[in-house]
Amino acid sequence: MPNMTRKPREKPAPYKQRSETVTKNKDAPATSAKPHKVTTRKNLTLNDWLVVFAYIDTHPHQSQAEIVLHFEKELTGALAFS
Repeated sequence: MPNMTRKPREKPAPYKQRSETVTKNKDAPATSAKPHKVTTRKNLTLNDWLVVFAYIDTHPHQSQAEIVLHFEKELTGALAFS
């Protein structure tokens, strides 16, 4: 029977450590303020659609443009229609 052992393999070298490439802007003022994150959704949720259709049912004589304008100007989270 032939010899069933493998040839020894070379061990891989360790990964190179990356140097820190981020340079800090020395002219920027020191602050603890965090930027405002905009959390918008691309698509309307099921609840959004139910609110829209409930509004359409209660205002049957408004045009589609007027309904879109109403939801764009709403203060509690404007809905964007495309």
